[in-house]
Amino acid sequence: MSDYFAHESSYVDVNTEIGSGTKIWHFSHIMSGAKIGSNCNIGQNVVVSPGVILGNGVKVQNNVSIYSGVTCEDGVFLGPSMVFTNVINPRAFIERKQEFKPTFIKKGASVGANATIVCGYNIGSYAMVGAGSLVSRDIPDYALVYGNPARIKGWVCKCGCKLNFNENTAKCTECGLVYKRVSSTEIQLQH
Repeated sequence: MSDYFAHESSYVDVNTEIGSGTKIWHFSHIMSGAKIGSNCNIGQNVVVSPGVILGNGVKVQNNVSIYSGVTCEDGVFLGPSMVFTNVINPRAFIERKQEFKPTFIKKGASVGANATIVCGYNIGSYAMVGAGSLVSRDIPDYALVYGNPARIKGWVCKCGCKLNFNENTAKCTECGLVYKRVSSTEIQLQH
């Protein structure tokens, strides 16, 4: 059994995998079949559905439901009350569990408070989705997106600071990492 903390008001079903150092707070429910990595923080009133995979160091703020089909890689941040969907055309009177669409949030990405992520799309590594945004397309690595629908408004460093390009190069003023613009929808970290 893993060494994790679950508040007494939370429910952790059988057949879950929870990594060491993870904390599960008030009124949260981790459902059977969910996999949560090490050193995660699951806030108050969070639901993690069957088949969800959360990597190591994921932070889930209060009032988030993570539905079947969602995978979050290491170091993902999910802001308060952000929303995932898992079916494109839901109806209360038609069961469509076989139509759940996968959604991938890649390493280090951040999703702001009250954002909505439509199922079937991917958010790239270290991308940042602004609060209240509607994501209805794939988001590239390091992209700063916001709005309804969310559109690329700029680029962010791995450390989260906004990048300012001079020609096709940007150096982060915070950590010094250097990026190259490949196209209007792609940048790359230079090694």
